[in-house]
Amino acid sequence: MEAADFMPDEADIAGIKSNLAAYEAERASAYRQVRWRVPLFVGLVLVFVALVAWLFNRIADPYEQWFSTPHVLLYVVGFVAAILLYFQAIKPTSTLQHRKTLLPIIFGFIRDMRYEHDVTPNSFDRLPRETIGTFSTRRFDDIVSGRYEGFPFELYEADLRQGTGKSGTIAFKGIVVAFETIVPFPGILVAARRSDMAVGFFRGMFASKMQELSCGVPELDAVYDFRTDNVEAAQPLVSGRLAQALTWLSETRPDDPARVALNGSDGFLLLPQTKDFFELPDTSVPLDYAKHVAPMISDMGAMLATAALVRKVGVKDEAAG
Repeated sequence: MEAADFMPDEADIAGIKSNLAAYEAERASAYRQVRWRVPLFVGLVLVFVALVAWLFNRIADPYEQWFSTPHVLLYVVGFVAAILLYFQAIKPTSTLQHRKTLLPIIFGFIRDMRYEHDVTPNSFDRLPRETIGTFSTRRFDDIVSGRYEGFPFELYEADLRQGTGKSGTIAFKGIVVAFETIVPFPGILVAARRSDMAVGFFRGMFASKMQELSCGVPELDAVYDFRTDNVEAAQPLVSGRLAQALTWLSETRPDDPARVALNGSDGFLLLPQTKDFFELPDTSVPLDYAKHVAPMISDMGAMLATAALVRKVGVKDEAAG
């Protein structure tokens, strides 16, 4: 499975560039409007305040000019009005909704593409907690779901932590790719980094429910802890396709191993990372396809290719191609 298999074709790329060009024209127009709206709106308030203050001075006692009670009240009202009019002036750019608008364009090659933000992903409750350990707080940033080449998925950024402040620990921070397995697994099977397991559920009450396995590959057994509630069904996978998939993953991500979980017909690929996967430049910066968009599409293709490889762990060799 190659990442190139999940990259958009030339027609899709042409469509993405066309939609980006339309968005860029709208963005540039909005910022041209803001350049004259801000000085005009705020300037009118300043002129009004200065004029009224001058009128106050014409009728006020010389010792009360500029800092009398009416003057101070005028300054406060003028300050509040300036703030309100400033936000009204920049409204053309504030309504661009950068990610909400751009991500559906960038990932336009994904069928039935859906973007959400700061909500709990649909698949999260089915993610085996043995994969991530205990956590007391959770935060989800951007969520993209859809179907590509018959491959349905949900991909989201997750930040799961135990405790707060300096004493808190990160249970998981990175990308989660959820998908429907080709062959359902009769139970739960988890492959996680040994240090992750050590601080997770397996120290406590869940340890008795899951049994440890070995894949027979010394390099993988030294890094991963394999656990399942169905040893008979899990052992062939752990020794076969799952070991092959994890070997490939360890070559592509040698510093921070990925985690894998199977739960019935649900599969999960967890890729630890600290950077913002969906990072985009500020709305004031013109978008460059090669610099800002192409790398994001390439990363998405690599993640979908990796998830597609994990989907095959339960498929017999003759049917896996």
